[in-house]
Amino acid sequence: MPELLTDIEEHCVKQNRLFDGKILSLRRDDVRTPSGRIASREVVEHKHAIGVLALTGKNSVLLVKQYRYAISSVTLEICAGLIEQGEDPYQAAEREMQEELKFKAGKLEKIGGFYASPGFCTEFVTVFAASELEPSDLPQDEDENVSTVEIAYNEIPAMLTDGRIQDSKTFAALSWLMAKEGITPAG
Repeated sequence: MPELLTDIEEHCVKQNRLFDGKILSLRRDDVRTPSGRIASREVVEHKHAIGVLALTGKNSVLLVKQYRYAISSVTLEICAGLIEQGEDPYQAAEREMQEELKFKAGKLEKIGGFYASPGFCTEFVTVFAASELEPSDLPQDEDENVSTVEIAYNEIPAMLTDGRIQDSKTFAALSWLMAKEGITPAG
């Protein structure tokens, strides 16, 4: 961490675990702020994840359509999933592509990573671009029901601006693609 940030760091003085689940845990920490005051911080400890932007080679991408219970809505997202114990992000990306998209990548390139919501959550998402796709099938997780949707590059700007893309990892990956390919909104 850069030295300039040390004067704004907060330090934990007490930690209280509230919940331990399968993919996340919740704790409430009391922290000492730089001014010396005690403040409360709620922290979701979440497994790290990957996202894969699948490039078809035909000026289109493959997205996953699925129902998300937490928001009571169907979303369009890049292929994604949690990194399982013993996997590195590349292995998780390869597995998730085969489970959700039914493809494997001849070329898998890390394009970046970010904290999903650093104000309260530890989840870090590593994002990949996959190309040279070849059919390859692994069974979906038992609690998963996803389908694949092909989206042309020229549809992406409108989807980002009209609200059809509401998932942060997908928004980030498609924005990266627009910048890389020089895709601009029509008009």
